[in-house]
Amino acid sequence: MKITIPYTPRKQQAYLHNHLDKFRYSLLCCHRRFGKTVMCINHLIKCAMTNRNNAPRFAYIAPTYSQAKKIAWDYLKFYTEKIPHTKWNESELRCDFGINGSRISLLSSENPDSIRGIYLDICIIDEAAMISQNLIDEVITPALSDRKGKLILVSTPRGMNNLFYDFYQKAQTNPNWFLYRAKASDTGIVEKDELKAALAVMGKDKYNQEFECSFIGNLVGSIYGELISSLDDKKQLCRVPLNPAYPVSTAWDLGFNDQTAIIFFQQIGGAINIIDYYENRNQAFPHYAQILKEKDYVYENAHAPHDIEVTEFTSGKSRREVASQMGIDFRVSPKTTIEDGIHACKMLLPRTWIDVDNCKKLIDALRHYHRKYNDKERTYKIKPVHDWSSHAADALRTLATGINEISYRTEHRQAVAETNYKLI
Repeated sequence: MKITIPYTPRKQQAYLHNHLDKFRYSLLCCHRRFGKTVMCINHLIKCAMTNRNNAPRFAYIAPTYSQAKKIAWDYLKFYTEKIPHTKWNESELRCDFGINGSRISLLSSENPDSIRGIYLDICIIDEAAMISQNLIDEVITPALSDRKGKLILVSTPRGMNNLFYDFYQKAQTNPNWFLYRAKASDTGIVEKDELKAALAVMGKDKYNQEFECSFIGNLVGSIYGELISSLDDKKQLCRVPLNPAYPVSTAWDLGFNDQTAIIFFQQIGGAINIIDYYENRNQAFPHYAQILKEKDYVYENAHAPHDIEVTEFTSGKSRREVASQMGIDFRVSPKTTIEDGIHACKMLLPRTWIDVDNCKKLIDALRHYHRKYNDKERTYKIKPVHDWSSHAADALRTLATGINEISYRTEHRQAVAETNYKLI
């Protein structure tokens, strides 16, 4: 029996239908007006009609019951109305296919206990940025386990402190995940005039979140956010394995009551490969020296901020002297203004690759690092906000200014050598 559904997918939607069939786990980060819900409902309908399991079960989960009904129910009825022997239960938001006994249910995450005990062949979670991790761990994963069912997370970004961002990071390097990111500026689905109008009304930050899939769109005054998004677009946030042919250097931000942050990187030609990151607090220097020893790296330079020269009152020795006794000979990065250091970082980042598995905290911090907006003066304060992200950002400044210093000294020595050669 040939059944025609009144749905013609756009090229982006057709691409997704093809790839969603190939992966057990998928994450779709799509801009507003992409057509996510229409695509998701039709994908479930196709799978319900073609699945050969006994009594297949499919679920579309929205954050609330109201959203499930308003957003998806009308689509589900419209696209299935020409399928013979199909019944709809509006009180339960359920569509039963008499042809093969399959069922599509629209559910909400408001009461996870109400959907415990079910089994699923495919589960699509829409607006996944608003869903709790407990729903995935305690309800959805067990429901998919019997049939080795598929999980599809769909959303527009809503900052970094949510499940969707965590899984986005995971999907970047896990071969078992299909990751798709659709920005309005790339898809062409929304006309340019409409995008310009939306930008004028929403402002740049909110627009970037809703239409350009920015995870820092809800964070006003982000310093490195756009650069990190650019690295993401260029696939420079990825798996960055250790290259054994090159030594590893470190860049530090030192603290005791505050965090100490360490960036592990390799300089390969003009590229900077950040392969690892570590931070901790309330630990004496021997702790960090031991961390370095435990890692299977051959070290070259250790870059420290200028305050490593500060003498500790209790020992009468500088931090640099203490480190030297433990086998770490620091290079002191030049003392610069914060703005000069930030500029050095902005020059460094475009040629930087960062490992998303080992450096998740570093990436999160660089996205979050920001200036506070002064409502009275309608401008941003010059000094960045000092919070949990500051230490990683300061370690990056140490790296950027330290490398610049080495480059300057190398160029200076070469210039002197060339001058001496000419004199001879």
